[in-house]
Amino acid sequence: MKLDILAFSAHPDDIELAASGTVLAHIAQGKKVGIIDLTQGDLGTRGTVEIRMKEVEVSNKILGIHVRENLKFRDGFFVKDETHLLKVIEMIRKYQPEIILANAVTDRHIDHGRAADLLHDACFLSGLVKVETSHDGKNQNPWRPKAVYHYIQDNYSNPDIVVDITPYFEKKMESIKAFSSQFYDPNSKEPVTPISTKDFLDFVESRSLHFGRTIGVRYGEGFTIKRPIGIKDLTTIL
Repeated sequence: MKLDILAFSAHPDDIELAASGTVLAHIAQGKKVGIIDLTQGDLGTRGTVEIRMKEVEVSNKILGIHVRENLKFRDGFFVKDETHLLKVIEMIRKYQPEIILANAVTDRHIDHGRAADLLHDACFLSGLVKVETSHDGKNQNPWRPKAVYHYIQDNYSNPDIVVDITPYFEKKMESIKAFSSQFYDPNSKEPVTPISTKDFLDFVESRSLHFGRTIGVRYGEGFTIKRPIGIKDLTTIL
């Protein structure tokens, strides 16, 4: 299946928190969107891998995405080496996306910036003829996405582009709450973490309100890009 957008995340729930409104908005436009989680979130303080995989299934139904895979890299310890790069390249060539969404370039969690760097290099290498990969026993053709957009996570960054997610904000929050083991649940007996307080969900909304205000809408999601954005029609910009 060829996808229009392929969103990568270091952990299950990264996309839901930072880019699910954008995913929903593009699916509503008829775009094909998929998610690749690099890890299963093994080191998360709350919940278990088994619980998180069930939560992923719930979120998938809410988002209505076309495909989701997990590369099962080692949470907290994956690195940018040939083995990891080739696995990511295999996914890029498998789905041939026009656009890649990737983790924040720098963030509170060490895996986020590492994932961003891994994706940046993998997208470049994926376009090289002499980098050989295969999938299901078949050699893959080179493929380089048109752009890599980094969603903004816990740490604030000035966005290069903001997507209007106003019609999809409530469903975005629903997809976040699908990960009930990780986020605010007054009935949970698990240890409190920086993202499990009620205030954190308020923060998610306030960040969306802030980004929305910058482009004159109610809710938005911000992204950064490492190169200039090219357009053909200035009148299409909000």
